[in-house]
Formats: sequence, structure tokens, C-alpha cells
Amino acid sequence: MNNINKISLNFNFKGANCVKMQSGKYTAIIAPTMGAAVLRLHDDENGIEVFRYRKDVSAETINAQREVWGLPTLYLPNRFDRGLVKTSDGEYHLPVNETKFDNHLHGWVHLREHDVECYSEDGGKCVLVTSYTFNEKDEMYRYFPVDFKISYTFTLSGKGLLQEIYLTDNSDKALPVSICTHTCLNAPMCDGGQESTMRMCVPIGEKCGLTDRFISDEKFYPLTDWDMEYKNGTKVPTGQIIENDMYKAEMNTYKGKPFYGSVIADTANGHVICNEVSKEFRFWNMWNDEGGKGYFCPEPMTALINAPNLSLPREVSGYTELKKGQTFKCWQRFFTE
Repeated sequence: MNNINKISLNFNFKGANCVKMQSGKYTAIIAPTMGAAVLRLHDDENGIEVFRYRKDVSAETINAQREVWGLPTLYLPNRFDRGLVKTSDGEYHLPVNETKFDNHLHGWVHLREHDVECYSEDGGKCVLVTSYTFNEKDEMYRYFPVDFKISYTFTLSGKGLLQEIYLTDNSDKALPVSICTHTCLNAPMCDGGQESTMRMCVPIGEKCGLTDRFISDEKFYPLTDWDMEYKNGTKVPTGQIIENDMYKAEMNTYKGKPFYGSVIADTANGHVICNEVSKEFRFWNMWNDEGGKGYFCPEPMTALINAPNLSLPREVSGYTELKKGQTFKCWQRFFTE
């Protein structure tokens, strides 16, 4: 295995200024200017492309479609009914940016340039810390006047890529907490591989019901044969339409041990991509952009879609709030074998 632990600032990636990290068998490229999204995670030993990547696609194209390349982190994620975000001490009306369904979609943190706070390349790992501070300087402040800071600590080592997410309330108002990563996994996942031999295993419980506008109907349903394919690891992630299949998260197993996360396997060569997540991620939402574009998204979410506006108890919806000075933390790790 390669023992290089190296971090390169100001790395030119397709014309964009990025940070390149190398450790063990992994190479990661992170773009602070694009919401601190992970634009590439590559297993250099096994030729595994974790996130959606195309050699001939420019940074300009990725920048214009940030939600569907690499690993963007979303706050506030998914859909809010007609833009409404109702907290315990306020009501906010975000602009409707999904006109087809009359919703606000995905927030704005992934659209902002993030600061590089610090970095290091010792102890057998590379570490990069980025952050974005939201205040009155942001154009969205007129819709959502609640100051906060969100920061990500990326640690690349022989154990893969760990992302720790910290959300801090800097205001005197309640800060709604709902976090998701729009995890765009590449298909095929291996050099010379086929999409048809890939299988997705996601540890799901009851299905979360959605309306025809893809917001929660506040009901939960038993699993059908279609749903069970996620649970037993036989779901083919592309070549068929997967349109916002959302479920309660349960414990998975990997190599005979408890594993809280998803496992993507290439049945032809035995390689896997594992996405382990913290217990704060209580739901999974699956989507693949109509199934024919060479990627798919098993997305871990901390709360239901439209969670602040639901009548469900918070212990059911996953929704929570922060007070001034409080910090919410969650994490996830990607590794390959």
C-alpha cells in the first residue's frame, strides 16, 4: 500500500481551485469554493471510483449542477412545503426554487464558498477543516435571519474518508436541524466494470410515505418486494427509475458484524463501497435521476422531508433544534475493499 500522506492546497482540478489529499490507497479532491463538496474519491489500488466522476466533464459543468456531482452536503436538505420552515420560535419563508412541486429544495450552504480553517498531513492521515458562517452578509438572510456556522472536518487515511459535520447556532433564535449528503455514487464503480453487476444494500425499516409533491405524508408503510431488495442487497441501483424511496434507518451487517450504513457491491469482482454513518442519520432516501445517467444516490438524512412543519413528534421525525451556542454533530465514513 502507498504510504504517502500528502495534502495539496490550490490544486487545479478541471480548472477549479481545490484541495487534493492522498493517504494510503486513497486520493480525495475537495472544493471549498463549491460548498466544500468532495468532487472525487478514488481507490488507487483497486481502480474504484466512489463518487460520480467523468474525466471529460468540466468544473464549470459541475459548478452549475452541484447537487449531482461528488458529495455535496446539504443544509437545509430536501423539500420544504411551499418554502415554509416553522420552528418553535419563528416562521420562515424560503424562496420556491422547485416550481414544479411548489417547494424550496436543498437550502444554500452547498452553493457558498467555504473557508479553509486548517489542514495537516501527519500521523498517517490528512486532515482538512472547512467552514461557512451564515449571517446578514448572505442574500438568504432576508428569508432566514438565523445566524449559524457549519463546518466539515475531512480526514483521509488508510481507513477511508471520514467527514465530520458540525452545525452551531450563533443566534438568539432556534436553529432547525436537518442535514443530508447528496451522495452521488458512480456507476460503474470499478475500472472496466458494468452497471448491471452492481448491487445496493441499505439497512431500511418502514417506508416513509410521500405525497405527489415528494414531501412527507406523516405515515409509515410496511415493506413491499421492491423495498426488500434494498434490505437484502439485491437492488440494482441504475437501469431502472428510483424516485425518492425513503425509509427509516436500521442496523446493517458487514462481514458478520453490526454496520450502520450502506454497502454497494460489484458482484463480478467482489469490490465494495461502504458508507458508514452516525446514529444521527435516522433515514435513507434513494434516488437515481431516472436511472440512466451513470450514478445513484443513497442519501443519509437526519430528519424526514419537511420535518420542521410536520405534526409528528420529534423522536419520530428526527427533527431537532439548537439554542444559541449549541452544536449538532454527525459523521460518515467511506471506504472500499
